Amino acid sequence: MPFITAVADDQATGAVAAMYEADRLAFGYLPNLTKGFSLRPDVYAAWRQLNGAIKANMDLRRYELATVAAAKRLRSSYCTLAHGSILLDKFLSPDDLRAVIGDRDATELDALDAAVIALADKVALDASSVTQADIDALRSLGLTDADILDVVLAAAVRCFFSKVLDGLGIEADAKYAQLDPELRDALTVGRPIAEH
Repeated sequence: MPFITAVADDQATGAVAAMYEADRLAFGYLPNLTKGFSLRPDVYAAWRQLNGAIKANMDLRRYELATVAAAKRLRSSYCTLAHGSILLDKFLSPDDLRAVIGDRDATELDALDAAVIALADKVALDASSVTQADIDALRSLGLTDADILDVVLAAAVRCFFSKVLDGLGIEADAKYAQLDPELRDALTVGRPIAEH
């Protein structure tokens, strides 16, 4: 249960009602994260615009790898479950998803994936610890400076979003409880999944 009171769905008007409707259409239900921003819909809109701009410049698989790596480091169950589910649906086997979160060895992850994951993890943990060698490793694997910036941006924007959700006590949506139990437990790295 969140630590603050969100605008109730049946009491939403104006920008909040529009935000609720947009996310209901996008997700098929009203996510807990959307309700968490109901007192500041302008901030949610700004975050979506920023995140959308970052994501638009990236390969989706790379964006999701960087996002899950940062979310796991931040112990954000919500973001690890949500973005881990996207990787599982579109790109990775369950075993390779476990490898992304450090739970297993991977078969589908290559040196570039590992370097992207390592950089995103390092940015989320302590961005001041990133070195020229970290950047050069990604360059040597074929990424341009713009590609590397995108990885850093994806990890940094995840820091904001994950910290807001966890700072407000917002739990991952109950739908994530339906994941395979072993995988669900591996992706639940912080707060528990909401019961409803």
